Amino acid sequence: MYSLVDGEALLKKLGDRFSKLRGRLTPNMGMEKVTWFRAGGPAEVMFQPADEEDLAEFLKAVPAEYPILTVGIGSNLLVRDGGIPGFVVRLSAKGFGEVERAGDVQLRAGAATPDKRVAAAALEAGIAGFHFYHGIPGGIGGALRMNAGANGVETRERVVEVRALDRKGELHVLSNADMGYAYRHSGAASDLIFTSALFEGTPGDRAEIQAAMDAVQHHRETVQPIREKTGGSTFKNPEGSSAWKEIDKAGGRGLMIGGAQMSPMHCNFMINTGTASGHDLETLGETIRANVLKNSGIRLHWEIKRLGRFRTGQDVQEFMGQLL
Repeated sequence: MYSLVDGEALLKKLGDRFSKLRGRLTPNMGMEKVTWFRAGGPAEVMFQPADEEDLAEFLKAVPAEYPILTVGIGSNLLVRDGGIPGFVVRLSAKGFGEVERAGDVQLRAGAATPDKRVAAAALEAGIAGFHFYHGIPGGIGGALRMNAGANGVETRERVVEVRALDRKGELHVLSNADMGYAYRHSGAASDLIFTSALFEGTPGDRAEIQAAMDAVQHHRETVQPIREKTGGSTFKNPEGSSAWKEIDKAGGRGLMIGGAQMSPMHCNFMINTGTASGHDLETLGETIRANVLKNSGIRLHWEIKRLGRFRTGQDVQEFMGQLL
């Protein structure tokens, strides 16, 4: 297993390989500055590429034994306190945050484009079918990876094709079928870094699109803790039920561990009340999973992506060991 070292030492060791890069390399980047939870340990080295070509150059330069992880805008991400070894790629808005009309009912968006911006661009273009993105606090790269959805619509219903780079920096163009979509899941290879995607909607009336977006926003403001330090929905909905209902029945609403709490407003939203560590957040999540399993026999599955290593002596066991 690759051992995490100081980021400055890693850059010094591999610096000659990166001489042609135009993006930013940052050693020991505190991930609490990146994630919406505002918690977690550092990335050994973070790379923010200037554009797709720069990202390809970086991927070709990193030796195969060094791990590379990709993060988006940090909204659906829990980083463990021991940090993330190797390299973390974070696509910047400058190089990957544009959205443009690509046809009568098509849009092309970079992977760092906020979902809300895609919804706004669709409204401006009179393209229906993207109102659901107005209520998802994330970026297009994450939406592509997890088939993000809301209000009865999923990303897979809008994707035409996706551009991606593999671990060797080679370009792939994936069709909708190639993405292997299922509920909150993509079957695309885990080492692919999505850079942009082509989407397709339907002709729409701007007033009707705006009304649908307003309804999405009203719903969020009414039932979700959108002004808290949260990662959005914590668990996927189990078949035939809703995660929040199962959490509520198991007594999870408002439950706190350290500075982490299941929101009293919407108990499938985990929040950092101000002092939560990555350990607090993950321990709370696993406690909720154990309680729901005990109460209803339902195994909740994380929707939030967890990255990195535990701090020594602070491992969090799945279901807190209660399945044994």
